[in-house]
Amino acid sequence: MSSELQQVTHIDNVRLGDDEKSVVIIDQTQLPNRTVYLTLRTPQEMYDAIKLLQVRGAPAIGICAGYSIYALARQWDITDYAAFAEKFHEAKEYLNSSRPTAVNLSWALNRMEDVVKRSSGKSVAEVLDLLGKECRAIHQEDIEMCRKISEYGLSLIKDGDGILTHCNAGPLATSRYGTALGPLFLGKEKGMEFHVFSDETRPLLQGARLTSYELQKAGIDVTLICDNMASIVMKNGWVQACFVGCDRIAANGDAANKIGTSGVAILAKHYGIPFYVLGPTSTIDLNCPDGDHIPIELRDESEIREKWYAEPMALSEVKCYNPAFDVTDHSLIAGIVTEKGICRAPYTESLAALFAEK
Repeated sequence: MSSELQQVTHIDNVRLGDDEKSVVIIDQTQLPNRTVYLTLRTPQEMYDAIKLLQVRGAPAIGICAGYSIYALARQWDITDYAAFAEKFHEAKEYLNSSRPTAVNLSWALNRMEDVVKRSSGKSVAEVLDLLGKECRAIHQEDIEMCRKISEYGLSLIKDGDGILTHCNAGPLATSRYGTALGPLFLGKEKGMEFHVFSDETRPLLQGARLTSYELQKAGIDVTLICDNMASIVMKNGWVQACFVGCDRIAANGDAANKIGTSGVAILAKHYGIPFYVLGPTSTIDLNCPDGDHIPIELRDESEIREKWYAEPMALSEVKCYNPAFDVTDHSLIAGIVTEKGICRAPYTESLAALFAEK
């Protein structure tokens, strides 16, 4: 494996600061032209990093959230357990309000708070030690998860296949190989070749700025296309499978992912191309019955009207509708790939079975 491939598949995009009172991230809004590291120390900086997509991708958000709440707790001059637990809850709720759709954010923060709740009777120093172990465990588990998802996903494709993906679900969005892109990086390590069509993913262009960047750097054949070109490359027979990530999966298999994903799934169904959703079990929300119950984040209108442009592309009076995500109906999904295996319809049964296993 080349050193360049190693660098991209194992990119150090989120880590705990050396002082354990800060979090260091790659500012993904600066890619691909600049690699800028940010050190987050305050609640506002951590909130903004998630809200402004400086760190993004459901697993990476979860890792960042775990490290952030721990780093903040290490800054407090509090020795009383009750006062510590109250302040911890306030900080957790604040960070959790930064983005509503990606369930990994609340999952990681709740997991950290559970450590505090279970530690009643312990000293604050002991609680901090346990929190440090927990946030590191979240990160390590994600590394192992990425490898397993990559292996299961690789079993669905063969050497020479064309793969279409939407948004970014590679190493930058996780901790190692990624979810939707993971099988491609793992296949590359094994000597396999793929051709990837990367949707640009408007309005924030994660496919153009991040996915094509990761694949090109790793030596994987990639072609960047506009979102409205997916249909023609499918019709031309250049796509054998669609791989996408997810931010939340409902109990019935409906999956929320970056806006435009459901359109890709509808096209894939029309052309007889299998459409797969790849994500960790931490993105599965069995308390959410279906996609209608997934909250969809609405973002600022300026992202459509003026972001990336030297001057606005629409009049300031023009209204813009800017949902960050849409929901792909479970009937369009050929399989949901997790670190525990590949789930097939009926998803109400296969997803629940993942959590029933001991």
